[in-house]
Formats: sequence, structure tokens, C-alpha cells
Amino acid sequence: MPFTAQGRCYPGGVPGQLLYPAEPFWFIQSTKEVWMIWQRDHMVRRIYLTDKHSDNVKPSWFGESIGHYENGDTLVVDTIGLSTQTSFIDNFRTPHSLKEHVVERFRVPPDGKTLEAAVTVDDPDTFNEPLHLRQAWRKVTNPMLETACAENNEDFFHQNLFPIPQADKPDF
Repeated sequence: MPFTAQGRCYPGGVPGQLLYPAEPFWFIQSTKEVWMIWQRDHMVRRIYLTDKHSDNVKPSWFGESIGHYENGDTLVVDTIGLSTQTSFIDNFRTPHSLKEHVVERFRVPPDGKTLEAAVTVDDPDTFNEPLHLRQAWRKVTNPMLETACAENNEDFFHQNLFPIPQADKPDF
């Protein structure tokens, strides 16, 4: 049965978060990192503009992403350390191992009207060969709206989803 992490207010992971073409997101860049910020819950993925991964990467929703530019117009993002407990390849809950390695290439074509992503997922413990994905988004004028994602997150279909934290007593 299909499962969307976003339907439970979880990050979509890598590359899963890119599967939502209608969800607005922004890129913000400083000299040391790039932030991908999604409108929903203002979720942030950090891409560090360094030359190598940490020695001990702690698995997480978005893993550790290291980026650099090729040809002056393509942001290449190398990601490892994706949690096997909380993230999936796609909305069908395709699992992956700790060996998952994702390389994304983000590029704005010369017309400036779209953003393209070419993604390669390599995981020798999950796939027989690398998985290649493509996604494109149109550039539109869209202010970042304030949103909150926290309602109606019960496991109605008994999919053994991660439980939403519940307080034993009110905070006030």
C-alpha cells in the first residue's frame, strides 16, 4: 500500500522529498552551505559546500549532503547516511540499506523557466544496478506561506507507521 512520509508530517528523505512537484521550495545559498526549504512545515535540508563527508555520519532523514558546482551551472549533491528506520526511496515504501548513496544534479536550463534534477541512487544491497530518476519544476512567483503539519496523523490503515508522540498530560 502506498505511503507518503509527508502524509504523516515526516520529511520525505532523499530522493523521496523530490517526488512532490507541486510543493513549493526554495534554495538559499551562503558561502558554506545551500538550504533547500520546503513550504510545508518549513522543512530544511542542508547541503554543505565542503570537499568530503564526515568520518562518522549519523543516519538521519536527509542524511549528510555535500555539494559542489560543475560547469558553473550545475549543483551536484552527494548524499550518504540515510536512515533505514525512517526514510524510503519513494512513496511505496521501497526500502534501502545503509549503503544507499544518492547523487543529485540540479540545473536551471538557459531559458530560466524550470529547475531540473537528475538523480542516481546506488545501493548494492537493494538494487541490482543504479536507479536513475528525473524531476523538473516550473519557476513560479510564489511567496513562502506559513503552514503547519500536525493533524489527523493516526495509523488508520494499520500500516505500522511510526507513532506520533503523544503527551500523557496537558502542558498547562
